[in-house]
Amino acid sequence: MKSERITLDPDILAGKPVIRGTRLSVEFVIGLLADGWNESDILANYPGLEREDITACLAYAREVLQSEKVFPSAAA
Repeated sequence: MKSERITLDPDILAGKPVIRGTRLSVEFVIGLLADGWNESDILANYPGLEREDITACLAYAREVLQSEKVFPSAAA
């Protein structure tokens, strides 16, 4: 999972993935989208961000989910 826009640094937010140059985590941006914010809302409220940062957050989340192993439980 390499991204020039997403960084992990143990000294920033306990190592959570963040948008480079910010303290905004991928989790935070994905949460805004899940709460109904659209790209324009996010960019207006966080002017240091670019559209590509939001796209990088979504791509990062996709990659994490792709590598997740799921073990369905047997039906009772």
